[in-house]
Amino acid sequence: MTNTPRRPFVFAPRLLFAAGLILITNNLSSGPATASVPESEDPVRIIINNWTSQIVMAKIFGKTLGSKGYNVEYKELTTKDQWARLHRGLEHVQVEVWQGTMAEDLQRVQEKGQIVIAGDHAAKTREEWWYPSYVEKVCPGLPDWKALKKCATLFSHNSTEPKGRYVAGPWEKPEKARIRALEMDFTVSPVKQADDLWVELDKSYQKQEPIVLFNWSPNWIEDRFDGKFVEFPDYAEKCESDPAWGINPKRIHDCGNPKDGWLKKVAWIKMEQNWPCAFAILSDMNFTNAMISQVSALVDADGLSHDQAADKWIKENQDLQATWGNKACSEN
Repeated sequence: MTNTPRRPFVFAPRLLFAAGLILITNNLSSGPATASVPESEDPVRIIINNWTSQIVMAKIFGKTLGSKGYNVEYKELTTKDQWARLHRGLEHVQVEVWQGTMAEDLQRVQEKGQIVIAGDHAAKTREEWWYPSYVEKVCPGLPDWKALKKCATLFSHNSTEPKGRYVAGPWEKPEKARIRALEMDFTVSPVKQADDLWVELDKSYQKQEPIVLFNWSPNWIEDRFDGKFVEFPDYAEKCESDPAWGINPKRIHDCGNPKDGWLKKVAWIKMEQNWPCAFAILSDMNFTNAMISQVSALVDADGLSHDQAADKWIKENQDLQATWGNKACSEN
């Protein structure tokens, strides 16, 4: 990009690619877990969502399977559309399921018995309103949400004035319900894709203008920008269903999001039966907060493509990758 000021990072938003297909031919046979890998010619279909860490981790998993001779397909889906397709076995793997965004849908589909949990990542997640630290100079009392409430006009934008602007992600979340419940003078302004959040952050950061936006951890932002999550009233399940719970007895969602959420891997129920080695690799694949931040930064800060980031991570972590699925993947 020309005629723009120097920025603290190399911003390279990535458009999601069309569903790709990796085909590797081998002597294939179907059979139980003791059969040679791969166990079936049928492709393992991996879901791609629209944020960096999920895409790169999906690619790392897919490339790991490809190295063992599996046929792999990637399928772009929204977080809402993915569940019905997993349930029906049209897709088989989702490598990054966030508690804050997907817990309700996961529980609903789990009850139908067609998907299984393939384990948790070590990473602990948080999804919340976030601001760069310089905002505290003009809005004292942050990160307390009550201070943000008092400072709402500082965050006004030409599209929201006189109300403050909250820059939301492209995912469906009950942000408007929270604003109503906590009686905050803010308007939700969602972006079209995840990368647009960082465009808005960078524009405000360069001018040191107040901004509050959706952010999450683990995420590359925490490695490149100094900032904090807003501290709303502590989360509880009743906050989502019982108006009598919390500080507003007339409304639900008068709380923040979970602060130490889980990050799971899920699969179609027949994946372990059809591809036991691939399922074992998925089960053993385990990322920490630091690891996820690293793979995200390779794309969003350093400008690599998703495939390049996955290749770089695999090259630098071959010893760890080699331990995934060791027992189940032993060939006869």
